Amino acid sequence: MTIAAKVRTHKISSEAILCVSGSYNMVGPESPAIEAMTDFARVSAATIGAAASVVAANSTMISRGVRLLLVVDDDGQIKGLITARDTLGEKPMQLSHGRGVKHHELTVADLMCPVSDIDTIALKDVANARVVDILDALRSLGRQHILVDDTDPVSGSPRVRGVFSATQIGRLLGVPVQSFDLARTFGEIESALAN
Repeated sequence: MTIAAKVRTHKISSEAILCVSGSYNMVGPESPAIEAMTDFARVSAATIGAAASVVAANSTMISRGVRLLLVVDDDGQIKGLITARDTLGEKPMQLSHGRGVKHHELTVADLMCPVSDIDTIALKDVANARVVDILDALRSLGRQHILVDDTDPVSGSPRVRGVFSATQIGRLLGVPVQSFDLARTFGEIESALAN
């Protein structure tokens, strides 16, 4: 039987200031890449089903504060991914015009990147990488996000362990990135790193 420790309270100091998120976890280009990864072992992944509407996908992204959703089936198997760029860019307009349907009639399945086209980085490689290495990989792929995979220790099955986001890395580096324009995104990050 364990005995709970007694926790004592006290009055807050009248000189207390608010801790700013990330102020003690500043990440730089030479920092270990793992420090910039969203780890799904700690944060639940934002997901959606393939049959959901594009409107639902946008709503889910907004409510979760993300720009990428993993598309999963009822068993949790990954079928693809969809990004804000997929739902808000030219692709949905072209598709709805080509099919003669309204934008809200498009589904996630219509716009998602299928699992067969998704590039990943192995978690074991992330362990030896720096933040700048991840930025280089994102730039070379021409992508805003890259998934990280590993093997489930219980089942031995491959799994998505996390994700890197250029926008999140920008935030961690102190660079506000608000664009879908990858050249501009990477330009803003590189400019900030040069200063």
